[in-house]
Amino acid sequence: TAAAVYLLAYRGGAQGFRLIVVGIGISAMLGAVNAWMIRQADLQVAMSAAIWGAGSLNGLGFEHFWPVLLMLVLIVPCVLALARPMRQLELGDDAAMASGLNANRLRLMLMIAGVALTAVVTAAAGPIAFVSLAAPQVARRLVRSAGVALVPAALTGGLLLTAADWGAQHGFGVQLPVGVMTVSIGGLYFLWLLLSEARR
Repeated sequence: TAAAVYLLAYRGGAQGFRLIVVGIGISAMLGAVNAWMIRQADLQVAMSAAIWGAGSLNGLGFEHFWPVLLMLVLIVPCVLALARPMRQLELGDDAAMASGLNANRLRLMLMIAGVALTAVVTAAAGPIAFVSLAAPQVARRLVRSAGVALVPAALTGGLLLTAADWGAQHGFGVQLPVGVMTVSIGGLYFLWLLLSEARR
């Protein structure tokens, strides 16, 4: 899917806006395919798929932890190596290329690393939405950095997920999938963020 998004958005380079628009379109189409597959599936399989699709940490144990840890040991050093060039890319393609950086190649490497990290955690816990979108913005405000810092963003993401899971387990008298909490909190946070940016 990531390869399809990248290739369809590529026009002499993959610009962020095109990646977002193409990604939204492909996501909508695949969401429709997913809904059709669930409708055609056996009831028990459909129920399991729906529970996994909500994103949940319930039932995860060390048999899930060790494969995730192994993959993270392989992927995280690559991500950290891309941190400094990523900061250069935040200055814009022209400034990054003027400093000797190949912006298109770096963007492709960052996309591969991001997809790999997302695939690992999604395979283990299901699609837990909004954490990766909210955590960097919250971390940037907490550490008061000019751009997104990877380590504070990762730690903030872990803290947000832990807090959301605790709220999902204990806050409503019934156990909810953590994905329900993150979507609710993330949606409210981004609404506030959009309103605050619009006031500026």
